[in-house]
Amino acid sequence: MDFKTSNEETKTGIYLMQEGNEEPFNIRLHLAKDILTIQEQDVICVSGEPFYSSERTVTIRRQTIGGFGLSIKGGAEHKIPVVISKISKEQKAELSGLLFIGDGILQINGINVRSYRHEEVVQVLRNAGEEVTLTVSFLKKTPAFLKLPLCEDCICIPSDQSSGTSSPLCDSGLHLNYHPNNTDTLSCSSWPTSPGLRWEKRWVDLRLIPLLHSRLSQHIPGSDVCRKNAFQVIAVDGVCSGVIQFPTLEDCLEWLQAIASNISSLTKHNVKKINRNFPVNQQIMYMGWVDEKEQDSVQDRMYSPKFLALRGSSLFKFTAPPVTTWDWTRAEKSFTVYEIMCKILKDSDLLDKRRHCFSVQTETGEDMFFSVELECELLIWEKAFQMATFLEVERIQCKTYACIMESHLMGLTVDFSMGFVCFDAASKVVLWRYKFSQLKGSSDDGKSKIKFLFQNQESKSIEAKELEFSNLFAVLHCIHAFFCCQSCLSGPGVCGEPRHRNKLWDSFSLQRLLQLTDSKTQIQHLTGATFSGPLLKGKGRPYSYLSSHTTLDRWRWIRTRLLLYDGHTHVE
Repeated sequence: MDFKTSNEETKTGIYLMQEGNEEPFNIRLHLAKDILTIQEQDVICVSGEPFYSSERTVTIRRQTIGGFGLSIKGGAEHKIPVVISKISKEQKAELSGLLFIGDGILQINGINVRSYRHEEVVQVLRNAGEEVTLTVSFLKKTPAFLKLPLCEDCICIPSDQSSGTSSPLCDSGLHLNYHPNNTDTLSCSSWPTSPGLRWEKRWVDLRLIPLLHSRLSQHIPGSDVCRKNAFQVIAVDGVCSGVIQFPTLEDCLEWLQAIASNISSLTKHNVKKINRNFPVNQQIMYMGWVDEKEQDSVQDRMYSPKFLALRGSSLFKFTAPPVTTWDWTRAEKSFTVYEIMCKILKDSDLLDKRRHCFSVQTETGEDMFFSVELECELLIWEKAFQMATFLEVERIQCKTYACIMESHLMGLTVDFSMGFVCFDAASKVVLWRYKFSQLKGSSDDGKSKIKFLFQNQESKSIEAKELEFSNLFAVLHCIHAFFCCQSCLSGPGVCGEPRHRNKLWDSFSLQRLLQLTDSKTQIQHLTGATFSGPLLKGKGRPYSYLSSHTTLDRWRWIRTRLLLYDGHTHVE
């Protein structure tokens, strides 16, 4: 049974966008369930079949009151044509559908003024006579610093500026040299050819960003520098939204979290469909974008985007999301989850200005550092990695590594139920065995040797065992994984063993495991009856059932009833 996640959001708002080194301009964002639409303003013909045109020509005459009734801003000093910034109340009705705020003036009476400075355009208009023919084109990317109104409902107050200089960032009113006897207002020239044509300013689609497998970035590409109140969205095919800028940090985070939530919902839905084609031991637990810190980073490229996936026993690192079965065989790197170590970095451990970071130490001892954009993404990763490790340990039950003890070839088996078992490689004779709870300490030389300190159950004395491995870090991480999973399911009165609290191992309790299945979404038909709210806070069958069964049955009950992915619970 599927439930629609309550986190899917739909939002609309008007903000700024910057592309490359260009000046920011106004755009409208619309967030839907599976797509982010970025719109810009444009002028289209609406009297017949809608069509776009880059240029329009309009002839206007000075009014008795108010002159041209227009104000302008901009000019060549800002690398843009002069732009109509206001239309007077008197002219608005007559000019409706012909001229618009945001129209760039390209020609005046046939004179090309595209490269004219603001004051030069004002002088041309002053000397243009009673009738002026303007060739205009709507500037879809008018710089935001001009502060043009986004609608036509703005009033231009008449003011005679026939003398003095004008500023390209201030409205220059064109109420110049009007004649009281002239009562003509405006006429449309021979272009467009049909006098009935009318135009309208609308928001039109500039860019569509599919959200499935898209990624968010608040940082300047490749660096640890976070943009102020801005981010960009990059689609899976590489199409970029441009840098979307917000007036406040609150607005920025609100949109960032809303988009991230919709991406997460789409990913979960996609993973659930993919998992139907994979066996139980090959299920996908996590998919998502991260930024990896370069090991040999050059100054201008400290981080690169990577796509991580947890599937079955492996962690995969890709340069792009896997789409086909063949893609899974082309991962940049892959690791066995119980032979690597994941650590969430505290603020004091961060390497640079990037926050929300974690490290992965591989089976060879190599450290990889990753960062995500939001804290919630870090929590999702942590939960998924813990769950993937636990599932794999529970599946394999034991793992054996070749080792040397006192110059003899041995085998060390880490067993989920029995603990540590050391045997002779040739004869298979068991030399010693200890439970997990008997491990009281350990140390290693960082190269090949591990020294275990076990407590003898009868004499209570400490017995030291030193083993040498060719793959030290893989063994250490494997023991850690088994120990954590054993500790998470062990507790007073369970399997006759007290919970082990050795500081050397980051154990987590049964309560921690159950928190992994906690969900804000209502879980219906979980136990044959309606159950709402977090599992840990409920008093119904789930917890009492778990408390009365064996360790292995306890986990199997959770696993068969729930599919955890991305921090949310879905009923199978």
